[in-house]
Formats: sequence, C-alpha cells, structure tokens
Amino acid sequence: MSATITEEDAMGGDQEPQGADAPSETLLALAEAYGVSPAYWSFFGEHVTVPASTLRALLGAMRVDLADEHAALVAREEQPWRRLVPDSVVTREGSGELALHVADGCTARAEIALEDGSVRELALPEAPAGTRTLDGDTVHRFTVALPADLPLGWHEIRAEERTTDGDTVRTATGALVVTPHRLADPPSRDGNKGRAWGVMAQLYSVRSRASWGMGDFADLAALASTSGAEGADFLLINPIHAAEVTSPIEPSPYLPASRRFIAPLYVRPEGIPESADLSPADRRLLEDAREPLLAADTSTDLIDRDAVWGAKRTALERIFAVPLSAQRRAAFDAFTAREARPLADFALWCALQEHFEGTDPDTRPDGWTDIGSPLVAELRMKLAGRIAFHLWLQWVAEEQLAGAQRAALDAGMRIGIMHDLAVGVHPLGADAWSGRGLYASGVTVGAPPDMYNQQGQDWSQPPWMPDALAAQGYRPLRDLLRGLLRHAGALRIDHIIGLFRLWWIPPRSSSTAGTYVHYDHEAMIGILALEAQRAGAVIIGEDLGNVEPWVRDYLAERGVLGTSVLWFENDENGPLQPEGYRRDVLATVTTHDLPPTAGYLAGEHVELRARLGLLERPLEEERAIAVQERDAMLQRLRDRWILAPEAGEEDIVLALHRYLAAAPSRLLGVALVDAVGERRAQNQPGTYREYPNWRVPLAGPDGEPVLLDDLAGLDRFRRLTAGLNEALTW
Repeated sequence: MSATITEEDAMGGDQEPQGADAPSETLLALAEAYGVSPAYWSFFGEHVTVPASTLRALLGAMRVDLADEHAALVAREEQPWRRLVPDSVVTREGSGELALHVADGCTARAEIALEDGSVRELALPEAPAGTRTLDGDTVHRFTVALPADLPLGWHEIRAEERTTDGDTVRTATGALVVTPHRLADPPSRDGNKGRAWGVMAQLYSVRSRASWGMGDFADLAALASTSGAEGADFLLINPIHAAEVTSPIEPSPYLPASRRFIAPLYVRPEGIPESADLSPADRRLLEDAREPLLAADTSTDLIDRDAVWGAKRTALERIFAVPLSAQRRAAFDAFTAREARPLADFALWCALQEHFEGTDPDTRPDGWTDIGSPLVAELRMKLAGRIAFHLWLQWVAEEQLAGAQRAALDAGMRIGIMHDLAVGVHPLGADAWSGRGLYASGVTVGAPPDMYNQQGQDWSQPPWMPDALAAQGYRPLRDLLRGLLRHAGALRIDHIIGLFRLWWIPPRSSSTAGTYVHYDHEAMIGILALEAQRAGAVIIGEDLGNVEPWVRDYLAERGVLGTSVLWFENDENGPLQPEGYRRDVLATVTTHDLPPTAGYLAGEHVELRARLGLLERPLEEERAIAVQERDAMLQRLRDRWILAPEAGEEDIVLALHRYLAAAPSRLLGVALVDAVGERRAQNQPGTYREYPNWRVPLAGPDGEPVLLDDLAGLDRFRRLTAGLNEALTW
C-alpha cells in the first residue's frame, strides 16, 4: 500500500539516543548545515533522534573535518562568503537572483555567457545586502536579480573582482541553469480524452527465435512495432544501463556499473551493418556461437547473461575487426567526440576489468582503482585496442537503440520507448570508479524500516554528494539524462524521492542505523524538466511508499507524473474507486516488484514468500489477508458491472485494466506478463540468492515460453489490448 507519515499523523513514541551517543547542539547544527537529518518521523509514527555516531559517520563520508565540530560549523557558514560567485545557480525562467561576495575596498563586474554565445552584462546594486568578517577582512554580499528574459538552458556566470586601481584580484565562473516551470502534458491518440496506454516489459525476458538467449534491441524494436500496431503509445522497459563486461554479470538492472552508458549485452550482432562483410569463416564462427543460445529460446531455462555475453563478445570482436566505411567512420568519430572523456573513461574501466579478469582484487597492483594514478595512465596506453572496442560497442548499442525508437514512432506510438532510471550504481562499477569525488565514501543508500521490510533495505549503492553535484554544476545529472532521453520519448525515475532525500546508511551498519540526507530538489527537478522539455519527453516519478503529500504536489506542479498501483490504492471503504485516482500519474495493475496479476490473484506471492522465509506473520494469516484483498477488489469490479460473477482469470485481468481505464490517470501501463498470462514474478524483493530475480524468461499460463514472434497472434494479448482501446474511448 502507499503510505505517508507526517508529523501531524505521528502517533508513536520517541526514540532518543542516550549517553555519549546523544548529539551535541553543535553537531546537530552541523548536520543540518550539510543536509543530514538529525531527526525524522518513521513509517510507524515514531519521532527518531539520530545518534551522534550516525551523524559523524555520514558527515565523515562527505569528507567533513570533524576534529573540531565548532570550527567545522563556522567553516560551513563561511563557505559561500569565500566564493565570488556560487558554483551553480539553478532557477526557473523569469526569476532568480545571484549572490556575489566582494572584498571591502574592491569592485566587481559580472556577466552571463549564454549558450548561444552572446553575453549579458549584469548591473550590481550600489549597496550590499549583507556584510561578514572573514579572517579579519570585511566581505560584502551583493544580490543581483537575474534578467527575467533569460532563455532556458545551460549558461555560465563570469565574475571579476578588482581593486580600486583596476587590478584584478580574482576571477570566478559558475553554472547558471534556467529551467521551465512545467512540462507539457503527455501526448495521446485522438479520441482517448487526453489519456494513453502502453506496454511494460522486462526486455531481457522477451525473446524471439533470432535473439541470443535473451531479449535485445532488435526484439525491442519488434515489440514496439507490435505494441504500437495494437494501439499502445509507449513501451516501458527495465533499465538498460551498462553492466559488467566480465563474469559474473550482475542480473539486477537496478544495480548497474554505469547509469550513463548502455549495456552492450542487448546488441544484436547481426544488426550491425559491418556483419554483412564478415568472411565466410567468421560468419560460421558467429553462427556457431549463436546456435546453443537459439536452442535456449524454446525452453524455460533461466536467462544466463554470462553465457549470452560470452557468445556475443566473440561475435562482436569479429565484427569490430571489419573496417568501417568513410561514412561510418565519420559517424563513429562524431559519437566519440560528443561523449568525450566520460566515454573514454568508461571504456577504460571495461578494458581494465578484462585485463584483471580472474585475479584476486587483493593481489592487483597498487593504484589500479585510482583513475588518476600513473598505473592507470600506463594501462590506458597499453589497452588502447580494447578501449577502442568498448567505444565501438557503445556506438553500435546506441545505433540499435535509436532504431528501436524509430520503429516505435513508425508504428504510431505518440511517446515511444520509455526508459527506467535506477536509483544508483554498483559500488565497484564504472561510474563510482571514474567519478570517485562525486560519491560519498563508504556509505550506502537504501530505505528505512516499513511495514513490508521491517529491517529496512540496503541497496549497496554509494550516493552522490549534494555539494559535489553543485560544485560540478550538476553536469553529471545533465549528461546522464541526455543520454537516456536521446532515443526515448519518456523516462521513469525509480524512487524519485531520491532527488529530494535519500536514506544514507553508515559503513558496516544495518539499514536501521541510517538517516535522510537532503538534496536540492529545486535544482534536480528543474534540470530534469529542462532536459525532458528539450527532448520532448514525458517524465514519470515512482512516488510510492513514504512520500510526503507536498512532494507529490510539487512534482505535479512541475509536470512530472506520479505512479499509482491498483493493489496499493485504498481508502476507508476498501479499493479506491477509479474516479479517486490522481490524474497526473502512470496507473498500473502491477509492477516489476509484484507477481503478474494471474499469480497475484492465485495468492502465489504469499506462497512464494512463505517458501523463502520472508513472512512476518503466520502463513494462514497472510493467506487470509490476501484472499480478503482479492475478494474486495473483485466485488468492486462486480459492483461496477465490469466483471461477471463466474468470470475466469483472463476475464478478471481484463476487468482490472478496464477498471483503471475508468480513472482520469493520463497514462495506463499494461504489464506484458499480464497480456500473456505469465504467473511467475520477475523479482522478489528481499531476496538475492533465494529467488532467480531478473532471470525469468517470458512464459504463458501453462509455463511454456512465449516468443515475440508469436505475440501478435496471441488471442489473450489481442483481447486485452482491444479491451483497453475500447475502454479508453468510452
């Protein structure tokens, strides 16, 4: 269920640290100054004061010098006064101001260099807005209103401080980002009353007779074409962020090596133009590598990413050796020039993983984990050939992804491919390695205890540091979003509350020992809106769980859609009537963290959790609760004359989607597993080795594989999509 606990709702008691772990007033103020919550309201209504040990651990992870807490607090307060201009200013169009800090006896000038190359001079006020003494010297703050007609975009602030004699004392620059107030509403087909529906799929699970043991970008294009022909306007897929390039490959798409780059695991080798120029011997080698994986496409065997990548890498290396035409070479060079150093560093990380494959990390030479070390510089030269291979892989992956978006739009989709953005990255992955200064050291992010996970959750991902993001002008966020939106019509943000606050967990601690760290949500959401508007994309935020109402209101104000899941939407009378759903949401019956609807109706989620030892209550009690929940929903369907009394499972699935179609929600998502009758879950939260998360191939109600080639002719798929089209035009 979706739940929110606020101070007004809190009915529980207090949790106060005792003795030496009680934080001092100075430490509390220091934590607040860095956005670390010294207290919070738990899901269960308790007011929790965070112990000093946790505050110190998180501040230490931000590289705050805690030898003298009072001195650290003073330094934090003085920090903006020591800067001529801020590192970054993010504002909405038509508003905003800039603070300059100028030494007494000096003058300053400032200008804005716009994206288009033009320059706007800023007029400084005669009187300062404030004064402070730093190291015995007086510093004045001048507040400058930004011109109201500044265009949207990424601009640069330039400032110069001079003595009265005209000598330059210092210069400084900062990022200025002007963002839109609100994104436009999502597009829809004529007659759908401003609403649209789409398919949600785990791409790796959707196989065809030509795919190499798992779904790929060619399958994505085919699924988009098939779905678009049935009336779908979008296709939401799991994150396709880059994973490891050596075994074992992490199966979870939500724990990637890099969020900026793409997993070449999804490349279809035969779809690369140069594959047509392979020699007969190399073509036979490609076919031999593919053959055992093609056989897997007709079985229910779990998806084996390591086997898939092992075969594909062999084939891709042969294709890479084929010379590019002059036109193709120019396109590749333009791609690498656009992506620049971040792509080069990612390719270097891939090459290093291969170079050290099979060795114990403890025996590797000193400096290999430091991108700036002499050893890494030496290996960058030594591994130039493998680096070039991984640059090329990213290029062909992007080409095939672009082809999938073209196929979606050609099929009539108004939105097209909808990507999914994971919360964070693997602590040993490429992003954490190349951007070490951007991430807090040693801590991980997760979630505090709630009714579903009473021990909390640790996602083992390092968080971005708020100050480091601002110091880099939020360019890492910008570049990440640009990459995701370049060949997509929409983006789903997993755990969007993470752009407001994240649950940080100290090193070597349980997830219950953490607290929230706050981010500049106005900057983060503003940049998200800017990049989405420029890409013409729709943004959906997964705002389930412990999310304050004001956050949902804020996102709606900025044009970011929320998320509603049928089984979580309830009020005092039971299942929420569809008229009570929010308008600005993506509404779905299920999610990738729940069983398919057929399995949910059969109570398989309870039986699975029982087998895995995840239940907090006795099995019979859990079964009774599940039956009560299901029966209440079925009665609601009957009350609205959507469901006949003796309807079967397929009819119930269709009725549930008709129920959602009666809601005002702008977008309606249909899980592909529901459209084919799959019963098995793709992911069981709270498990790692106990359940084959993210490795289950798509199958029908009889457990037999469902291949993409047969989807368009599947009666169950066509009946559900036709029912949705009819319901949305009522």
